[in-house]
Amino acid sequence: MKNIVILISGGGSNMAAIVKTAERERWQDKLGARVAAVLSNKADAKGLLFAREQGIATEVLDHKRYDSREAFDAALMAVIDAYQPALVVLAGFMRILTPGFVSHYEGRLLNIHPSLLPAFPGLHTHQRAIEAGCKFAGATVHQVTAELDHGPILAQAVVPVLPDDDEHTLAARVLTQEHLIYPRAVAELLQKQ
Repeated sequence: MKNIVILISGGGSNMAAIVKTAERERWQDKLGARVAAVLSNKADAKGLLFAREQGIATEVLDHKRYDSREAFDAALMAVIDAYQPALVVLAGFMRILTPGFVSHYEGRLLNIHPSLLPAFPGLHTHQRAIEAGCKFAGATVHQVTAELDHGPILAQAVVPVLPDDDEHTLAARVLTQEHLIYPRAVAELLQKQ
């Protein structure tokens, strides 16, 4: 069985989209894959409740309890590795990961970013796109490398930036596309394994 471990920090809407798609498309039967666990660095992450309701194992590792980023990442790797993951999927996991963590999961670590990378890496992507006068924005699924919001692009979705958009309306429109492209990119990568 190809185990997927998903990391979240908040509501987990992309995680939920992956879980629902896996169920609807019967990944367990067709791809030999399942979402084995959802992990968070925040005990109050709302996505944990959804995962538990689906019968998915959940675990919390509070990054504030560790003396360094490296110590947290080492503890996180130990928890993830217990699930023997085929893929580790970042779905709103709001932590910058150490190079050691990234190299440990090289080729198996995915992220979704709310811009058309390489444009607007980092935070406040929607506001920055509007301020730059972009006519289009979107989302990118990519393999994670040690450089923030870089790495091989696996999928992108484009949405128009409307004249009356603010960062919230644009973010909502981009998010609907994230929920479509992220599960598809995960499934495509699983098929290649």
